[in-house]
Amino acid sequence: MRITKFGHACVRIEHEGTVLVLDPGMFTQPEAVDGATAVLITHLHPDHYLADHLRRTDAPVLTVADLAAQIGEEAPDVAERVTTVGPGERFDAGLPVTVVGERHAVIHPELPVPDNAGYLLTVGDTTVYHPGDALAVPEEPVDLLLCPSSAPWLRSEMAVEFVRAVGAPRNLAIHDRIYTEAAHGILAQQMETLVGPRGQEWLRITDGEDLA
Repeated sequence: MRITKFGHACVRIEHEGTVLVLDPGMFTQPEAVDGATAVLITHLHPDHYLADHLRRTDAPVLTVADLAAQIGEEAPDVAERVTTVGPGERFDAGLPVTVVGERHAVIHPELPVPDNAGYLLTVGDTTVYHPGDALAVPEEPVDLLLCPSSAPWLRSEMAVEFVRAVGAPRNLAIHDRIYTEAAHGILAQQMETLVGPRGQEWLRITDGEDLA
């Protein structure tokens, strides 16, 4: 298994010939999708989805209904490769995947709340969870949580409590373009203090770096 962190919320997972790329958006290096066997997108915000990245690959795209409709309008050349997934659905994308949750976290009560699919992936003996922009807790145990670390809808308290609720022994910071490096340092200190004693590890790696 190889897990590579790309820009912002994008993570690439490689295992036994399968290459899944999750959430290649506007902060993501284009090469993240090279060689992908499937692309999974959690929701329609541009920091998670960029049509040009999908045009760079001929891999199938799996995503939520409102983004599938948007792709049909703005990127019809990609739309024929798009499959819609919904809450609780289980599917095979080269690796077993379960959809967790249904809606994006609330940014403001007067703003629309789009669809959001968290993806729980079985990668060999490891269960990996990418929640997108939501804090839905899976019913199954998680070995590695890809945890949002900075967002307009997220306080550090919320991130800490999400890590505690999911209970994964390893937690990799994603969705990290909002904070400064100093702010990420503060979050890391909070995580060390508040989840470290529970045996939960908080990790942050650079873009293009593999998770050791």
